[in-house]
Amino acid sequence: MDKKKILLVDDDELITMSLEMIISADSDFEIIGKGSSGKEAVSLYDELLPNLLLMDIRMADMNGLEAAEAILEKHKDATILFLTTFSDDEYIVKALKLGVKGYLLKQDYKSLPAALHAAIDGQSVFGGAVINKLPTLMNSDKQSDFDYSAFDITEKEYEVIQLVAEGFSNKEISQKLFLSEGTVRNYLSTILEKLNLRDRTQLAIFYLKNVKK
Repeated sequence: MDKKKILLVDDDELITMSLEMIISADSDFEIIGKGSSGKEAVSLYDELLPNLLLMDIRMADMNGLEAAEAILEKHKDATILFLTTFSDDEYIVKALKLGVKGYLLKQDYKSLPAALHAAIDGQSVFGGAVINKLPTLMNSDKQSDFDYSAFDITEKEYEVIQLVAEGFSNKEISQKLFLSEGTVRNYLSTILEKLNLRDRTQLAIFYLKNVKK
């Protein structure tokens, strides 16, 4: 089986060395390049076309968000995973809106190999600290415009999506919308099927990514 090609970009040499050791311990991965700035990330991605780019956000020259935007503009199917020290709300929102595959904090390094596998398989990967912030981020975007009709979502389904994204349980949603819990579960199953998503977390991330200011 061919190894999955990983490109590493981080401006801290010690972090890069540590990540290289962790990733190389998994026989499914091969690190094919390393960089230390956003500009290097863009040029190396064009040259190497990795299966996944693992990148920091705060870097000199060009930050990770700017680099990801440039890469995704040219390579729409690029798989990019941020690994950073900063769980800054603005960074998380920008990363999600760009369409990257995940946002992990460096203290979550033990889960990195599993996260790489999941991201390469097309799944969205977000650390616990980031997931815990989603309801707050949703509330800050409540007045934003989201064109749910473009996704074949009905008005009632959209109301369910909003409440899921804001962190409400099925029971709480049923009380707010005057529906039975069974009906809410049915709505949720239909929504996940329509959007080809696995769970509530992916649904919340989908909502935040598609909210328009």
